Amino acid sequence: MTLAQTNHAMPNRLTKSRVLHWGLLGGVFLVSLASLATGATDVSIVTVLAKLTQGQPLSRIEQVVLVDIRLPRLAMGLCVGAALAVSGAVMQGVFRNPLADPGIVGVSAGAGLGAILAIVLGAMLPVGILTVVGSQLVTISAFLGGWGATILLYRVSTRHGRTSVATMLLAGIALAALVGAASGGLIYLADDAQLRDVNFWSLGSLAGASWTKLMVAAPIMAGSIVGACLLGSGLNALALGEATAHHIGIDVQRLKNLAILAVAAATGAAVAVSGGIGFIGIVVPHLLRLATGPDHRALLPNAALLGAILLVLADMISRVVIAPAELPIGIVTAILGSPVFLWVLLRQKGVVDL
Repeated sequence: MTLAQTNHAMPNRLTKSRVLHWGLLGGVFLVSLASLATGATDVSIVTVLAKLTQGQPLSRIEQVVLVDIRLPRLAMGLCVGAALAVSGAVMQGVFRNPLADPGIVGVSAGAGLGAILAIVLGAMLPVGILTVVGSQLVTISAFLGGWGATILLYRVSTRHGRTSVATMLLAGIALAALVGAASGGLIYLADDAQLRDVNFWSLGSLAGASWTKLMVAAPIMAGSIVGACLLGSGLNALALGEATAHHIGIDVQRLKNLAILAVAAATGAAVAVSGGIGFIGIVVPHLLRLATGPDHRALLPNAALLGAILLVLADMISRVVIAPAELPIGIVTAILGSPVFLWVLLRQKGVVDL
């Protein structure tokens, strides 16, 4: 490609990114309205908006369904989807591997073990602790488990102040196997009710969304997303190789530290409140790279928007496909995400470098 062609391609790509960004913002607004109007209870969002604009009070059922159930669920879906998608994009940038996933840093495995510990053995805790944490025991335990696994993995892969992404990848595989074995042992000890809770949590759901959980988890996810988006220029430089990035003035080790911290916080909070939800972190960055290119300065904020849209759509499907029952959202994302991921791989056959 000549210099003139390169200079011509950059404005076109920038224009596409801006158009896509505004389109995704519109998409977030539309799916939010659709989510608020979707559910087993027949509550009209149009009627509610009309009442609010006219200053009329909402009925008790409208108050409960919209304000106490659907609105926190929508907000949680937007935050979790954005957090998982941005985490996936950051991990793929740090590892320079299109198959990288937030689970590589150990958050998902550790959070899963923490949640299973709380479900199976939580009743054995002192009454004072159970009184303080209340119904948030599983959420708190999952978040602490995710962070603990991340810290352990980071310590193992860091030598003399430098973090090896290859060591982190291999250690992550070993940690996932170890955690899987521990989780299997706990599941073997669980009773029928605990098994149902473990199964439902591991497949992911937003059914437990509440304002209390949102106030704790949303600031962590939002702060991590903003922090990750600020790493866009550094991740662009890292794509050229660590040596090249260092020579052009990028503190590579600091960049890795900040990226892992952002991913651990965002994914840990997301998994703690929603359980295991797959494919968002892998599929979203791929789709955006096909649309607008690999520039992380545009990729990361667009990933947040597209991830939020896809997860809210998946949540809507999970609520209506077997209504009035609810399908775990992880099943929906797997059904929708795996064909898209295979299509992307086939489209890029011979291009993706593992």
